[in-house]
Amino acid sequence: MRTAIIGAGNMGGSIARGLAKGSIIPASDIIVSNPSQGKLDELQAEFPALQITHDNQEAIIGAEFIILAVKPWLIKGVLRELKLKSKQIIISVAAGINFEELAHYVPEPEMTMFRIIPNTAISEMESMTLIASRNATKEQEQLMLDIFNQMGLAMLIPEEKFAACTSMASCGIAYVLKYIQAAMQAGIEMGIYPKDAMRMVAQSVKGAAELILNNDTHPSVEIDKVCTPGGITIKGINELEHDGYTSAIINAIKASKQ
Repeated sequence: MRTAIIGAGNMGGSIARGLAKGSIIPASDIIVSNPSQGKLDELQAEFPALQITHDNQEAIIGAEFIILAVKPWLIKGVLRELKLKSKQIIISVAAGINFEELAHYVPEPEMTMFRIIPNTAISEMESMTLIASRNATKEQEQLMLDIFNQMGLAMLIPEEKFAACTSMASCGIAYVLKYIQAAMQAGIEMGIYPKDAMRMVAQSVKGAAELILNNDTHPSVEIDKVCTPGGITIKGINELEHDGYTSAIINAIKASKQ
């Protein structure tokens, strides 16, 4: 399955690395196009079989999948310059560019298209990737899920839910990192070395996530297990609630959707 990736920036490069590490699309079937050479050289140094080019049109020749990993304001220009075939599948990573808009920029409005929103953990093969489809078969949708599940966890959602889910999964990773940063600061104030504090908190966050994902449990259930009557954890939980912790998180995620 020859796959062209237009753009080798943070997201395009991470997707290229993830695909090359996976088992579905061989590195030799991946070609990445980018205007500057440096990022292309870095990718090819890591995966010698991967192909590189500066020519977007050259990249898409014979490609089954075309992944558009460019900034939203560049999408129109990039698509208008490509000589696309109707059977090629467009996969857009551009946030805020919906299917109707994409359809105006391609020669065949009924082409199969996907929109994907990974988060930055895709570089660690731990992304939460959101996927929406247009004119895709069930088999094509499953293939997209299989590909991106190799880079973390992928979920197929209706396009109209994209903004809300992006605020939770893509923007949301920043809010989790903010918690890690804040907890580190508390640890440092209490005399813990910054690097040690960072590792303690990061592993605690990772463990919390694994509890939820591996056991299909609910955060409230796991919190109750830690909060023994009269114990130190419930005191901290109550302090968080007194300071508006839950409301702050809800408000931040809702603000990101606007």
